[in-house]
Amino acid sequence: MQDREPPLFSFGIIADVQYADIDDGSNFKKTRKRYYRNSLKLLQTAIDAWNVEKVKPSFILQLGDIIDGFNKTHNASQSALDTVLRECSRGPPMHHVWGNHEFYNFSRDALLSSALNSKCHSGQLLDNHDFYAYHFSPAPKFRFVLIDSYDMGILGHGESSDKYQLSLKYMKNHNSNEDLNRPPAFAGPEFNGGFSQDQLQWLDEVLTKADKMQERVTIATHLPVHPLATEPQALAWNYPELLSLLQAHRSVVCYMAGHDHDGGYHQDPATGVHHLTLEGVIETPPDSQAYGTVYVYEDRMVVKGNGRMRDRELMYPEGLAG
Repeated sequence: MQDREPPLFSFGIIADVQYADIDDGSNFKKTRKRYYRNSLKLLQTAIDAWNVEKVKPSFILQLGDIIDGFNKTHNASQSALDTVLRECSRGPPMHHVWGNHEFYNFSRDALLSSALNSKCHSGQLLDNHDFYAYHFSPAPKFRFVLIDSYDMGILGHGESSDKYQLSLKYMKNHNSNEDLNRPPAFAGPEFNGGFSQDQLQWLDEVLTKADKMQERVTIATHLPVHPLATEPQALAWNYPELLSLLQAHRSVVCYMAGHDHDGGYHQDPATGVHHLTLEGVIETPPDSQAYGTVYVYEDRMVVKGNGRMRDRELMYPEGLAG
């Protein structure tokens, strides 16, 4: 895809690094290899490449699971996080999404006080709520919204909290595994997390303002919400509610997520919204890659993928182009 005019700006995308200083392993089903140490090398080469691009990315979207849950069992959570954050600091500013592996390693309070709280350290608009979500505008008429797909769930919440108890009840009704963070035998989204009604209301308000300002909005989080952009076991719990919310707002052009290491894509015909699920670094062989750079234009976004991540042209829905 050749573009004759320069982009308005660009940004990088990467997901599911899941670094750990341990030997290679496999996924739950023992069907895929996971390259725990090599994932750091792929992150390093991605940052090296972003640093020398002709149009250097304005920022990077890191879509969750930056370190692996095995770090917790090796008492290496903080050291692993420090290692990946040292690499991240060499490149453009990074906006961090929180995934399940962040919560395997840290409590929600610990994450809020860490460098993974890019809401706090970005200098961008801060909102007073108990979920990890914020938005920023890197250029006029463009807005990026990071949302918390583990706002509801048993991960990260204290056992005495209302959200934990409500989530535990939901999971026990849908998942027969003793380890509730392991997918049920018949794959479904119940072992993941979801969005509270408070967060959905907050997002509705953000998008309503974006509609009025005629902004083009990209939403970033860890869990996908469109069944045709991922496998069923990767979906957020209440994905239909999030989809309905997107369908009610004309400003949204793209929804980006991770979690499903195979990646995926679907354009919703009802809205024109592009649902892009990023391939995971952790299951990417050492001789390949899994990151991208997105070039933003008046009428489209162009994804230049590397390795497993393919190139895509994402035209804005009718009425938002130009």
